Amino acid sequence: MNKHLETLAFTRKYLLAFISDLSVEELNEIPHGFNNNIIWNLAHLVSAQQGVCYKRAQQDIVIDEIYFAPYRPDTKPERFIGIDEIDAIKRLLLTTVKQLEIDYNNNLFSNYQHWTTRYGVELKSIDDALAFLPFHEGMHIGYIMALKRVVKNIVK
Repeated sequence: MNKHLETLAFTRKYLLAFISDLSVEELNEIPHGFNNNIIWNLAHLVSAQQGVCYKRAQQDIVIDEIYFAPYRPDTKPERFIGIDEIDAIKRLLLTTVKQLEIDYNNNLFSNYQHWTTRYGVELKSIDDALAFLPFHEGMHIGYIMALKRVVKNIVK
């Protein structure tokens, strides 16, 4: 497996373990001073991977649109996410990495379009994108950790 995909899979397994003690209410809580919640951040990781890898290579995303558009950059939670959808997002965190590996090994991303992220990182190829994803996910791990600290004190 590509080293960046290994890191991505490890990160997502860590996140799932980190949030495993949270209730549906805690995953949906938007604390004062925050723009989003934990489940939005998890779904955003799935959505961002699809945009950064598939959309930029002129490929169709491999997830249902309901897990893509509502979690794009500059969006925020619009509704309460129930347990069935939470479970689906958790599954997608792992299955999309496996699918990305398959598609990468099948050279699906040969038409990758050069672009610069909002963080000033130039991505010229799928390999650049795979190197960028752990950076992006690391930022969201920080948000999720901060949200969990606050949420555990709010929702009882």
